Amino acid sequence: MLEPALIIRPTTDTDWREVRALRLEMLQDTPEAFGETFAAASAHPESEWRMRAARGMSATGASLVAIYQGEWAGTMGVFLPEDEDPMLVGVYVTPRFRGPQFGVADALLAGIEHWASTRGSSLTLHVHEVNARAQAYYRKRGFRVTGRTFPYALNARERELEMQKPL
Repeated sequence: MLEPALIIRPTTDTDWREVRALRLEMLQDTPEAFGETFAAASAHPESEWRMRAARGMSATGASLVAIYQGEWAGTMGVFLPEDEDPMLVGVYVTPRFRGPQFGVADALLAGIEHWASTRGSSLTLHVHEVNARAQAYYRKRGFRVTGRTFPYALNARERELEMQKPL
């Protein structure tokens, strides 16, 4: 039996090297999309990466990876803030696997939405005000700007927009 071209699965602690490599790539590719710098992430010890990779799937969060023909192609996470609906975080697709021909982002989002739909009535995210590509993707998938903004974690003069999608 042939393995499917695209596999979506939760991460495990044994994935720590791949989780680290993908995180460092995403921080270099789109630094404004994440609340951590490349320098800070590069300094994390193995134990931190193992903890992040072990997030996989739990009652309070999920960390999914997309593997396209054996290569790590993207990731998305979700967590359940106290007394709030689920929050989408850590969204990234490596440039080589972007676009509808691969379906990586949509497959990851479907997995996250499935997890979130059992824990809330909507899915919320924060996106940097200058990240037009991400905002367009989210709008096409049913997310709408709520009107709420927040200071960007790495530069309080910049803003993140809140977007939300009913589940």
